[in-house]
Order: sequence, then C-alpha cells, then structure tokens
Amino acid sequence: MTVKPDARQSSLAIRFVAAALAAIITVGILTGVTELILLGGLPFERLVAAERACSNHHYISERDACMREWAALQRTVSVAGK
Repeated sequence: MTVKPDARQSSLAIRFVAAALAAIITVGILTGVTELILLGGLPFERLVAAERACSNHHYISERDACMREWAALQRTVSVAGK
C-alpha cells in the first residue's frame, strides 16, 4: 500500500501559508510607513524650508543643528499663532 498525499490539501495549505505571509508583510510595511510619517518629524515642505534657511552652513553637523533649531522655532511660532 502506498499512501499518496491529497493534492488539494497541500495546495490549500500552501495558499493559506502564502496568504498569512502576505498579510504579515503588508501589516509590517503599513506600520513602518505610518511610523515614518508620524514619528519622522517634519512635513516635507517644512524640511525643505529648513534646508534652504540653513544652506549657508558648510558642515553637515552644523546644518542639521540649524535645521533642528529652525524647525523648533517654527513649531513654537505656529503653535503660538493658533
């Protein structure tokens, strides 16, 4: 006697595993994008404005510090203005 595996059962199991992996990957990507948007800091237009305001700094560390200070100043101005 030889026992043959049922092709329908293995196909169903493969589809279930593939769907579960796809769902896990999708949730991971959406979570990562959401974190980048919410926790990443500034909206893009403010980031570009900060880069333009601090373009006179030649060193990256000075430019980054200037951009952080500029963004903090703009955030306090926008909060105080509302």
